[in-house]
Amino acid sequence: MSEDLLHELQQKIAQLEEENAMLRRDSNDKPSGDTVSVPEDLRPIFDVAQQTVSDYFRHLKMDPTKGTIEINDQRYVLVRASALSIDFLSTIQNLYGDRGEAEAMAIGKNFLFDIAHVIGMNDAKNFHEKMNLTDPISKLSAGTVHFAYSGWAYVDIVGESNPSPDENFYLIYHHPYSFEADSWKRAGKLSNTPVCIMNAGYSSGWCEESFNLPLTAVEVSCRAKGDEQCTFIMSPPEKIQEH
Repeated sequence: MSEDLLHELQQKIAQLEEENAMLRRDSNDKPSGDTVSVPEDLRPIFDVAQQTVSDYFRHLKMDPTKGTIEINDQRYVLVRASALSIDFLSTIQNLYGDRGEAEAMAIGKNFLFDIAHVIGMNDAKNFHEKMNLTDPISKLSAGTVHFAYSGWAYVDIVGESNPSPDENFYLIYHHPYSFEADSWKRAGKLSNTPVCIMNAGYSSGWCEESFNLPLTAVEVSCRAKGDEQCTFIMSPPEKIQEH
């Protein structure tokens, strides 16, 4: 047997062993419960979404020797949660301290919302194409589960929501395990205002892409400021004040 053929076979064996190890991890690491909470009338669609997203994230490859993390042939990066929340906002407040605490905080929050909104839109577009999702509710449902798998938060959609593909779109939802609120609580800090800016931006960006409708989201209560829940309202921008 030639050395080239032997090397090729060894690579193939290593690849198969890696895939088998991943399959074993998958069988052991499947969620023990639901990865999203929704009203009963939406449950069948969201149950399908949980399986769809689970299948997507099953294809995880991490290779520190190359500095790569891939999920379903897409490059991913791991970022420490606090770096995108309390640490970032504290740094911005120091940089813009001459403008006062409120304005400095607003600058940081606006930046985080805008970048998260764009990321949410593009993640949604890629995922919809990759998994062949076409109708708005299926696209939305996948987003809530994707949100959980990627570590942003768990999503709990409230029954009064009306996810319609028109100007009457209205979503009220909780993020019980928001990474942003969690970063503040772990730091032992209490905020004067809601802090889950990227949660609001990403979720509204995903839904905007899903429904082909301009949408924004506002956090109305936040665990980081002592509230019981991190609660959000999403609607078209011109109607957000009505809610």
